[in-house]
Amino acid sequence: MADRSLRGIRLGASSLQSEEGVVFHDRVNHTYVCSRCAHETVMTFAADAEAPETWECRACGAEALLRVGEGVVEVDHSGDKAARTHWDMLLERRTIPELEELLEERLAMLRERRGSRLSA
Repeated sequence: MADRSLRGIRLGASSLQSEEGVVFHDRVNHTYVCSRCAHETVMTFAADAEAPETWECRACGAEALLRVGEGVVEVDHSGDKAARTHWDMLLERRTIPELEELLEERLAMLRERRGSRLSA
C-alpha cells in the first residue's frame, strides 16, 4: 500500500490562483481616534467609499471618531433613540395596576402549589 501513495499538495497549503491580470481598487487609509483612551485605529477603505464618522475602538470598545486634518469630526447624537426595553414594551400593553394584579394572582397560585406540596 505504501508504494501506491497519492502525491500532491496539502489542502490549504498554497493557493492555485495567481494575481496576474488582477486590478485592485485604489485604497485610502482613515484614522479613528478613541474618545476614551485616545487609541488610534487606522482602517483601509476603497478610495470611492464614504468612510463612517465613528468606529469601535479596538482597545477599549468605546466610540472612536474619524480624524479630519488636525481634529476629529463632530458627531450629532441628538437624533439617536434609546433602545426599547422589555419593560417599556410591557408598559405599552398593561398598566401598573394590571401588572400588580397579575403578580398577586401568580404569587397566590405558587403559594397554593407550595402549600399542597408541603402537606403531602
